[in-house]
Formats: sequence, C-alpha cells, structure tokens
Amino acid sequence: MSSPHLIHSEDVPWTEVAHGSRVALKRKQLGAAAHGRKLGCSLVELPPGRRSWPLHYHLGNEEAVYVLSGTGSLRLGTQTLPVREGDYVALPPGAESAHQLINDGPEPLRYLCFSTMEAPDVLVYPDSKKVGVFAGAAPGGDKASRTLQAYLPLDAEVDYWEGEEP
Repeated sequence: MSSPHLIHSEDVPWTEVAHGSRVALKRKQLGAAAHGRKLGCSLVELPPGRRSWPLHYHLGNEEAVYVLSGTGSLRLGTQTLPVREGDYVALPPGAESAHQLINDGPEPLRYLCFSTMEAPDVLVYPDSKKVGVFAGAAPGGDKASRTLQAYLPLDAEVDYWEGEEP
C-alpha cells in the first residue's frame, strides 16, 4: 500500500543553493514531498567551510534544527555556539533567535530543519539590514501560491500617506 504522505528521503531530489564563496548547501524538501501543509522539514547538507542561509529570524514562523552528523557552529542571537550530532535547537520567532549554521568541521554537516509554514511571514536579516515579506505561501513553501515576496532595506520606510491623493 502507498500514500502520497509517505516518502523515502532517497526518492527526493537534492536542490543546491549557493551564493559567492561562503554560502552553499544541498537540501531535500521532505515536508513538501510528503504533501505537508503546516509543517516543513528539510534534510540539509552543509559542506565544510560553508554557511547556510544568511543570518535571519522570522516574525511569524518558528523553526528548529536537529543535527544528524558532523560538527559546526550556530550563530544564535548574539552568540556563536558549537553544534554536533544529537543537538536540537528551537528557534521561536524573534530577534533572539536570529540564526545561521556554519560548517567549521572537517566533514559535511547534516541536519533536519523544521518550520511552521504559516503565511504571511516577515524575515529580518541583521547582517545585511534588510527585511523579507511573504504572503500566500511561507518562505520555503509553494512559490506558485505566493502572492507577495519582497526584500527591502530596513530603512526603506515611507509615510503612510505617501502617494495617496489628498
């Protein structure tokens, strides 16, 4: 018997994300492949010497990381903490949970990343001082369902009435 909600990780293709010489990872979107709706789960492999997504935090969604193998560092809020196999990190919404994984170990760092998949969501990127806004589908969700996705500098504020007829 089979079900669209039961998948095997070997049957899910890797997608690669890379930017410059620092950010690179491979990801299998297990939650999406199993037709999950409100909980996302990705298997992530981070090569030695590389970082995951830019340092960020969510204002709507909660994430968690469970380290399967390897060692690395976790930028968490204002701290940098060592991580290793068996570590679990809860990342509730808010600035204190700003996070980024760094593989400073000798072998690939493999982990599961879980996320609630609620839209709308707002992400803040402290290093680059920008904000991401998502509606219709959460970050990492179905892009075809997304009605809004925008990245803006944090200082791109305008007056509420700007552009409106008097």
